[in-house]
Parts: sequence; structure tokens; C-alpha cells
Amino acid sequence: MRRTDRYRYPILMIVLVVLQFTVRSHLGGDRVAPDFLLLALLIYTIRAEPGKSAAAGFVLGLLRDALTPASFGAGALAHTLVGFMSSWAKAVFFAEHVFVKGCLFFAGTWLRNFIVLVVSGRLQSSQVAWELLVWSPLQSLTTAMVGVVVFSLFRHWLSPRRPGATGALGASA
Repeated sequence: MRRTDRYRYPILMIVLVVLQFTVRSHLGGDRVAPDFLLLALLIYTIRAEPGKSAAAGFVLGLLRDALTPASFGAGALAHTLVGFMSSWAKAVFFAEHVFVKGCLFFAGTWLRNFIVLVVSGRLQSSQVAWELLVWSPLQSLTTAMVGVVVFSLFRHWLSPRRPGATGALGASA
């Protein structure tokens, strides 16, 4: 492994954060545009343990809640649960296949939107069905599509670290 290889993963995470605040507003409304911050969290959960994923989700949720103080705490709870559950699901389903990762991105985005909707207290009968059955699946689909493209382009950068693997065949000295 080259010394520069360890910087690739953090650089990609920073690029996703920058895309959230620069490109996302030009990709459609907030309800449809892919959520690059949540995608960065979900990519992180593929490499991390459930506890670290939950902590990262909590921090990300607090940052998102700081931007929307009307429902403070809902994002922190949602991102914490999604971070923990996606890391746990990765361990159960062996998320090494692109389709499984796409489904993980879709489910994570939809679940986050559902939790935020329920916890924030914005439940109104006609809007709930519209939000959960139209807007959330559309945002989940766009986030999953972007996630699959990111994984296809940067597969080697995002592959999970294997402790003890030093050589090309994974043999350790």
C-alpha cells in the first residue's frame, strides 16, 4: 500500500460534503435531490463498527439539526439509528455487491426521512402519505443512484480495510 492511499477515503468524504453544499441545490428541490451527507455516513458505515457508525450519525444529525432548529433532535436521532442499523445490516448481509449497497443506500435514506417525519411532529394525514410514498422514495432513489455511481468509480478507494493484510494476496508477515 502506498502512503497516499490512506488519504483517498477522507478526500472522498470531504468531496461528498462539499457536493452537499454546492451541487445539491442545483439537482432539484430538497425533496428529490440526493443527500450527499447521508451518503457519506452510509459509506462510512460500510467500513466502521456499529458503535462508531452510530456516533458518526449522531454528530452528523446534530450538524443537520443546527441548520433546521424547528425540529432540533429529530435529525440526530434519525442519523444515529440509521448509522447503527446500516452498519449492523452490512455485517448481516455482507454488503460487497453493488446492488446490495444500492438497496442499503435506498433503505437508509427512506428510513431517515421516516424517522425525521415521525419524531419532528409534522404528521398531517394527507401530507404523510405523500411524503412517505412519493418524495422519500424519489430522494432515496437519487441517493442510491449516486451512491452506486460513487462505488463504481471509486471501488478500490472505498473497499473495507482488512486488518493484517499487507501483501497483494493478503498474507501478513
